[in-house]
Amino acid sequence: MIVTATRQESPSMDVPYSTQRITEYTLRRELMASTLPEALVRSPGVLIQQTSRGQASPYIRGFTGFRTVALVDGIRLNNSTFRDGPNQYWSTVDALAMDALELVKGPASVLYGSDAVGGAVNALMRAPPRPTGPDFDWAGSALYRFSSAERANLGRGELGVAKADRWGMAIGFGRRELGDLQGGDDVNRQPYTGYGQWDVDAKFEYRLRTETTATFAFQRTEQDDVKRTHRTIHGLRWNGLAAGTDRRHEFDQLRQLTYARLNHATERGDEFTATASWHAQDERQRVERANRTSQESTTDVDTLGLSLQGVSPSPAGTWTYGVEHYHDLVDSSQSNHATNGVLISTAIQGPVAADSAYGLFGAFVQDEIPLTGRLKFTLGGRFTRAAADAGRLRDPISGNATSFSEDWNNVVGSGRLLWQPMEGRRWTLFSGFSQSFRAPNLSDLTRFDIARGGEIETAALDIKPERFLTVELGAKARHGRWDAEAALFHTSIDDLIVRTPTGATVNGAAEVTKRNGSRGWVHGAEFSGSLKLGGNLSLFANGAWQEGEADYFATSTAMSARAPLSRVNPLSGLLGLRWESSRPQFFVEVFGQAAERQDRLSPDDARDTQRIPPGGTPEWATLNIRGGYGWDSGVFATAAIDNILDEDYRLHGSGINQPGRNFRLSLEYRF
Repeated sequence: MIVTATRQESPSMDVPYSTQRITEYTLRRELMASTLPEALVRSPGVLIQQTSRGQASPYIRGFTGFRTVALVDGIRLNNSTFRDGPNQYWSTVDALAMDALELVKGPASVLYGSDAVGGAVNALMRAPPRPTGPDFDWAGSALYRFSSAERANLGRGELGVAKADRWGMAIGFGRRELGDLQGGDDVNRQPYTGYGQWDVDAKFEYRLRTETTATFAFQRTEQDDVKRTHRTIHGLRWNGLAAGTDRRHEFDQLRQLTYARLNHATERGDEFTATASWHAQDERQRVERANRTSQESTTDVDTLGLSLQGVSPSPAGTWTYGVEHYHDLVDSSQSNHATNGVLISTAIQGPVAADSAYGLFGAFVQDEIPLTGRLKFTLGGRFTRAAADAGRLRDPISGNATSFSEDWNNVVGSGRLLWQPMEGRRWTLFSGFSQSFRAPNLSDLTRFDIARGGEIETAALDIKPERFLTVELGAKARHGRWDAEAALFHTSIDDLIVRTPTGATVNGAAEVTKRNGSRGWVHGAEFSGSLKLGGNLSLFANGAWQEGEADYFATSTAMSARAPLSRVNPLSGLLGLRWESSRPQFFVEVFGQAAERQDRLSPDDARDTQRIPPGGTPEWATLNIRGGYGWDSGVFATAAIDNILDEDYRLHGSGINQPGRNFRLSLEYRF
């Protein structure tokens, strides 16, 4: 079942999008993922960039950061401080607390926000147990995981209780400790890469009547001392990389979500959902420079979210409609300290403007119209209003305090066709177009912080929104012995906001600012499938290819020049064999993953030699084996050896190398 694509439960073969649903079994017992980005590591067309451990960001069809949308139980994780390029915020979602993860590749702008250019991801968090009898029912689990090259120890405990079909409650606690990462045969230990994290979550569901359910939920994740290693003297010099100059560069991250939801469903097919949420995302950055002076900056974002959604039969099909509003309250600060810790100065702002607010309102409607028994047309639109109110920021010209306010309005649309030429949903062909519109956020407009290696970004108050148009053609097949999915896509880009060197320096770093970089494009192809070879043995594979270009500026006044789009996923793929049985639960698989050398670099990529080696990221290939076994007592064990050949490699654009030969063990007990 895919929920994210259409905001209602639909079989994946009935959805005119490229989709993927990763179940709890796969998350915990096969992938052994601990964060949301890690859960997407085997998804074709998705590049997982790791600035450092605890700071990972997926590129979906060429886009990441504020051009993709992450949802937690349908509530936006994105806020107005998300910066261009990779960011750390998706790593604050605990994969061990998920019931499922759903991915929609390509624009999901009509239903989930016009800034969902590359795609949308919805993390469905743990729900209370579902009792079948008239009395109380309870369940729980305990999980421990060890990883040798990651020097990781992770644990989670859960307990749930429910009363018949009336109410249910679940609570979970997690802790992880990660030491310094062990690279491959040549790199060995990567110093200054460990961190710690606490997680807690709770959910309470109460059935008011047969058709109406109230849900109350709370989540809290706290990360301590997450290092941005590549900017420090501990950065690798692998393949010509340049280490940074900072002696210390660390983040503390806090994410806390509280929400209440009321869902009402009728027998005739109507469904209405109202949600109120409060999302706090706070970060603290500590930097010690080469001369032992230090800087501390904070960004605190509190987001009030309100949404109403309905699904109803229409005269021609099924309506999906709703309104939503997210209002960010943002504060930011920066202080500078002498070598002895004495305060030297306090800046006008932190990484973004202080005392600020940002509102994002959306109203959407979509109609799924059956044209024939096997042909369906989906048409939808969204109105978006974004308003920025920057209370206090550093003027990029005078350096004095100033303020700024602006708003933008836009309407985007989407039209899609789905055709099932055979009975039984054995084949699905789909195509469509989707528009996206992304208004500048507070990070675009007011950022005063590090950009890439050796650069600092300053405010840009005269930029305008970006616009995108994607066309897509795909097919899905489900047969007795095999299944497959493939898609081709092309996204046209207009007024892309890009960083531009100004030629000046600020605090010893090269200054860059934002401007609209005119036009560009990205296109690609994706494939995934599996084939049963006989008995319990099957073959599985996937692959993806992408390429893109955009206009960039050598200086703030130079004419634009066409260059490769930043951080495009190189040609990559996976091939493996799997044997599994259901009684008892047992699987074993061996697979290889590989990626081609990525030497098509944007101007930003070429300058970022702390993360991308001169000339590009080298090609790589790994061999991996893993297996799992479940006992009737409720115990399930998974063991894996990743990167068996102990290769040194990194995912394109990352600030650290991936683990070398890595022994992993996971034990879970459910009762």
